[in-house]
Amino acid sequence: MPTINKSINISAPVEKVFAYVTDPTKLPEWFVGLTEVTDVTGSGVGQHNRWTYSMIGIPFHGESKITEQVPNQRSVSKQEGGMVSTIVFTFAPHEGGTKLDFDVDYTIPVPVLGKLAEKIVFKRNQREAQLSMENVKERLEL
Repeated sequence: MPTINKSINISAPVEKVFAYVTDPTKLPEWFVGLTEVTDVTGSGVGQHNRWTYSMIGIPFHGESKITEQVPNQRSVSKQEGGMVSTIVFTFAPHEGGTKLDFDVDYTIPVPVLGKLAEKIVFKRNQREAQLSMENVKERLEL
């Protein structure tokens, strides 16, 4: 299972970063590849939504559920469906702003993409994860 780890410092309060990153309706604004989030129900632990994610032009559909959440510190979600993953966001005060960590463990759908594409897709996913973090920074430092 590939793992991606990214961090970024954002000149915005932890509360603002946490509220933005954990709002599923905002995800398509900044999370590269995530094209749609629908059917959001609940809040905090147990919150659920449906999503569409595009990887190298191939759409995947699935569901996400928050399995752990400590306000302004940590949020963990599990994704199932076309892709299986666990996403962890960690938020910490840093130099008057926020240090945001993004960790994801996921399964590349090898039967769909093929073994040869696996390394290429992993490198692209790393770049897209970094771009996603930069998108959060850009939107919150206005």
